[in-house]
Amino acid sequence: MGWNTHEVSNQFDELQDYNLYTTDAALQDAVTRHGGAHAHTRLGDYGALMGRADSYAKADLANRHTPELRTFDARGRRVDRVDFHPAWHELLARYRQAGLISSPFRDRVPGRWAAWSAGFYQHAQIEAGTLCPSTMTLGAIPLLQREPALWDQVGDKFYSDAYDPRDLPIAQKQSIYLGMGMTEKQGGSDVRANQTTATPVGAGGRGAEYQLRGHKWFFSAPMCDAHLVVARTPEDGLACFFVPRWRPDGSKNAVHIQRLKNKVGNKSNSSSEVEFHDASGWLMGEAGRGIPTIIEMATYTRLTCVLGSAAMMRQALVQGIAYTRQRKAFGNVLAEQPLMRAVLADMALESEAALTLGMHLAEAYEHDTPLAQAWHRLMTPAAKFWVCKRAVELTGEAMEVFGGNGYVEDGIMGRLFREAPVNSIWEGSGNVMCLDVMRGIARQPDHARVLLADLMDMAGDEARLKNEALALAQLLQSPPAELEGLGRQFTTRLAVLAQACLLRKHTPAFVADAFIATRLDGHWGAVTGLVNPAALDVTRLLERALPR
Repeated sequence: MGWNTHEVSNQFDELQDYNLYTTDAALQDAVTRHGGAHAHTRLGDYGALMGRADSYAKADLANRHTPELRTFDARGRRVDRVDFHPAWHELLARYRQAGLISSPFRDRVPGRWAAWSAGFYQHAQIEAGTLCPSTMTLGAIPLLQREPALWDQVGDKFYSDAYDPRDLPIAQKQSIYLGMGMTEKQGGSDVRANQTTATPVGAGGRGAEYQLRGHKWFFSAPMCDAHLVVARTPEDGLACFFVPRWRPDGSKNAVHIQRLKNKVGNKSNSSSEVEFHDASGWLMGEAGRGIPTIIEMATYTRLTCVLGSAAMMRQALVQGIAYTRQRKAFGNVLAEQPLMRAVLADMALESEAALTLGMHLAEAYEHDTPLAQAWHRLMTPAAKFWVCKRAVELTGEAMEVFGGNGYVEDGIMGRLFREAPVNSIWEGSGNVMCLDVMRGIARQPDHARVLLADLMDMAGDEARLKNEALALAQLLQSPPAELEGLGRQFTTRLAVLAQACLLRKHTPAFVADAFIATRLDGHWGAVTGLVNPAALDVTRLLERALPR
């Protein structure tokens, strides 16, 4: 007698072996709209590559077998090395070899930011940890370009598409990665409280060598070939320094890794605590301008937080739709049941709105007009606040779509959920982003006027959107102390208004109308799915999100 107690039925694996690009109508539309149609073929190739089952497997391996710190070698010599699973290197190599490390700055073709954003968005759907060193490297390029002597030494290594994981001095490598070190224990987001000191080796000044002594509580990706570090100079206050892993003479720089962070998510990527024992660093920019210098880099990485969170929502949505189209419960396919349709439709609207906002924002980085500057300055922190918050909500909801199967570590859903909060925290938490929006408006009120005028123009004859834009303009007349307390409300409303206006201008009416009707309904938003599916074209929304 056998022991087969049941047959496995009505169980379905996560979606794999599909093209992330050709199945995403909203992404293709956005790339075309923002001038990146020349990249359709290579983006489709990357979508096919990242959608393969082996890509999901590599992502799982890189996160399951986490980085390991090797402080000393077998004979007691200090090495401060982090070892990674081969899957980490394979995924990093894919991204670099696709030209995505530096293309927005290296290439001058119009639409380059749209093409880069779409490639980043696809990679982030499968594995986000490898994007940490990649995006910091991207964001550092414009800062380094303003240091001609330094750029002459490292520029070709930033622009290279060759992946070189060797732990060697920069001069001996084909390509390099760059990280950052801002946060200290006592200050957190308050970088002005930093205590790490920088003492000039000689006369000091821009481009000169200093010795750094102190610590960093979060030192991102310690195996990067160099880091941008904020430290305090004797006379001029905080400054930004280029701190290589190896000194030019070939000796190991005195950056001692204390430990790796045991993070909730982002497991494949190494985040560390370090101490500087008179480490060598070279002054970038002007002494006393360290925070504005490194914040420029952070502006680019904040954009990647927006796109990365949108990507997590996209992957959560796609997996949810694919699963519920197969799974049966209570006598019917899940995707055909009204309550599930409400949840899926709401997720589809949120996903497309996040993508549309992120892609429009990315194009602003390609231009230097007053309107682009307004989007760049105000909408970057606003979008980071809102889109990253929504990713936490939606990835949690997507786990629930899978039920118990979503709450186990054998698929991608748990990793998406654990990964989502990091984008909301890294490069400034929610309150910091809202304060940054308020600060930007206070310092440059013209930006707010230009931005709201642009949204009014996109609103057209849609009274609900025009009234919301007018209400936000009126809210800005509040006393400063009161307005600061309303920072989350104002920033949320600004981001949602921008999404609604962009969808109205650029997407099919059944998408835009559904978004406006739901998001401007006072009952929407406490949880996902507070919509009436009977009032929406759910079938077309889900077919647009993922064709059968």
